Amino acid sequence: MPLKTGFSILVFFLIGMNFSRIEAQELNCSVQINSSQVSINDKTVFEAMQRSVYDFLNNRRWTNDKYAPAERIDCSILITIDRQISTDQYEATIQISSTRPVFGSTYTSNVFKYQDEAVRFKYLQFDVLDFSENAYLSEFTSLLGYYAYVIIAQDYDSFSLMGGQEYWQLAQRVVSNAQTSGGTGWQSFKDRNNRYWLVQNALNDRFKSMRECSYVYHRKGFDQMSENVQKGRAEVLKAIKLIEKTHKNEPNSYNQRLFFTAKNDEIIKLFAQAEPSEKNELIALLDIIDPANSTKYLAIKEGGR
Repeated sequence: MPLKTGFSILVFFLIGMNFSRIEAQELNCSVQINSSQVSINDKTVFEAMQRSVYDFLNNRRWTNDKYAPAERIDCSILITIDRQISTDQYEATIQISSTRPVFGSTYTSNVFKYQDEAVRFKYLQFDVLDFSENAYLSEFTSLLGYYAYVIIAQDYDSFSLMGGQEYWQLAQRVVSNAQTSGGTGWQSFKDRNNRYWLVQNALNDRFKSMRECSYVYHRKGFDQMSENVQKGRAEVLKAIKLIEKTHKNEPNSYNQRLFFTAKNDEIIKLFAQAEPSEKNELIALLDIIDPANSTKYLAIKEGGR
């Protein structure tokens, strides 16, 4: 069962009546292909690409868990075609994001925001998108499969302590399979801010507190806001303090920066109504572990303005 099932509102108990639960795939992913930068007359290939990516992500089973339709992970992928290299080869920027619901509310929290630049892949209009977790079949499906596993891993980590371990490992397997392809982002030695390092860091014990942070932040913090805002906010502060452990091991790591890319606006809004002492403690901490947004965090003192 998916980890969020424990508080899903979808389960109804009907006296004297049995019914079978509708099962769905894991991802509820919106897909958009932006081809405005490419000057070709017939753009039906991009319409086909959008349909193919949508079907690939939403209709494939990525886990062995059973999901109800409303339990699917809301996410989105925007593929901006930067240029056409040849008839079937493209260079693109891919933006990926995912959210998760907050218990007892209509609010959704950003979990993952990622931008992958200068990605190259091949696609023909009638291509079948084949994928295997055990072999590299194409750059395009390796990219999409990698994102699917990372989205699921991040989501499961937010509902259960280290709950995404299996899916981080599957994402790592995709990376390993793709390393001989020559594609960018799969290697350890060219860049510290890429797909390889995102997964490698997540599975490294030196980054364990980052994943503990995700669980405390979402499950112990935001998921109890509907009952006690002050207690929930205190747990979120505890979660952010966990990041300081990772920061001491690996200052300004890629995973750390990605966390704050997804969360900085949310943190400002949450702590804008906190007590002055709590605000000051948080701002001092954020100055150390997220210096890139230190000016932005001053809005906390001003009530979020």
